[in-house]
Amino acid sequence: MDESGDHSLSKINEDFPIFVLSGLLFEESSYLKISKAVDSFKVKYFNTKSVILHSRDIRKCDGPFKILFDLDLKMRFYKDLDDILKTADFKIISSAIIKNKHIAKYGKLADDPYEISLTFVLERTLFEADDSKNPNSIDVIIEGRGSKEDIQLASRYNELLYRGTGMIMPDRLLNAYSKELIVKKKSDNDNGLQLADLCAYPIARYVLNSDVPNPSFEVIRSKIRKGPKGFMGYGIKLFP
Repeated sequence: MDESGDHSLSKINEDFPIFVLSGLLFEESSYLKISKAVDSFKVKYFNTKSVILHSRDIRKCDGPFKILFDLDLKMRFYKDLDDILKTADFKIISSAIIKNKHIAKYGKLADDPYEISLTFVLERTLFEADDSKNPNSIDVIIEGRGSKEDIQLASRYNELLYRGTGMIMPDRLLNAYSKELIVKKKSDNDNGLQLADLCAYPIARYVLNSDVPNPSFEVIRSKIRKGPKGFMGYGIKLFP
């Protein structure tokens, strides 16, 4: 899981008043396959696996992504990256919190958007695992945000497992999820976290304005978990 937007409720960017937590659900064999493809992609364009794919840096052509000022190369880069996402076997389960609406509805009692989103994503991931007849051994991996925040989130994760949610009893969560939240640093260069980051921003833009052309979202649309009425509420939980 990785996010797009700031989870803070003390300041809101009126142009981007949203927090999205994007989760990518892989079976282990599928993850190993896509991770290998991402490594090959990095070597092709940067001659190293050490470059970290970050949505903002790619969009702004910052750091190693300055190569994308070459428009021909940029077209090839995006095509190859899109092909990886299109052909990989995974599902997206995400949560989107509209922060100004969240504050307007709940005021000072508003819960932390990251913690709310974590609950929504874990619930829907378990529903998906139930549907696939494999509701066990789910590891949850997030990118660290700082020691204080990581401790708080790990506490929230444990609370969810042992107390349950409004929709799921604790025994089901404990049977399905690993007992420890896995926190990795950006410097760990985890390809799964980088792919989650690349999916989060297009989802945020879609939620804010689904009428605006969003080519990156169209690449991942088919990967979003769906229900009888489409992906809203099933693969993308919008709150409030």
